[in-house]
Amino acid sequence: MNNQRRDFDAAAATWDEKPQRVRLAREVAEALVRHLGIAETMNVLDFGCGTGLLTLQLQPLVRTIVGADSSRGMLDVLNAKIAAAGWDNTCSMNLDLEQGDSLKGKYHRIVSSMTLHHVREIEPLLAQFHRALLPGGMVGLVDLDLEGGRFHDDNTGVFHFGFDRTALRSLLAAAGFTEVRDLTITEIVKQAGDGTTRNFSVFLIAARK
Repeated sequence: MNNQRRDFDAAAATWDEKPQRVRLAREVAEALVRHLGIAETMNVLDFGCGTGLLTLQLQPLVRTIVGADSSRGMLDVLNAKIAAAGWDNTCSMNLDLEQGDSLKGKYHRIVSSMTLHHVREIEPLLAQFHRALLPGGMVGLVDLDLEGGRFHDDNTGVFHFGFDRTALRSLLAAAGFTEVRDLTITEIVKQAGDGTTRNFSVFLIAARK
């Protein structure tokens, strides 16, 4: 496992060019709406939003949405999209937990897609999610099942080769969440790092404050 952070700024300009990423954002949004009850009265945070592929899927469905990311390059792309569309219910937040930043605001829902495996320490992040949620709010975390380091072509900045769902549910419970449940929402079929074509399962874990 590579202990260096990935340079997401360098990848930002071409991030949206992979159809697989756009399709995954749509599938994740559909699952979040179905299992978290996303509604137009809600203030939502998308943690690890990147260029906003998921953020902008949810934008028409909520009162406000904040896209948070540690990469200024990714947020520049998101901000350009927001400005071009003239959305007044959408904004970005530069948030780098490794530099000591903390989540600001209170939210009805906090969502995150394919970001947890880039976070070194999961427990402090879950504690911040719990503090930032309004009473009765929910978190929805989407990531890969255990994949043995085969998913990414380059494992720079990948600190978890997928997750064991039982262990992640336990971490959420320890952080104070209740009603913790998980389900498979899709599969990603791609050429793995070893050159073979593999199916990688993607889960959603939902929990309530």
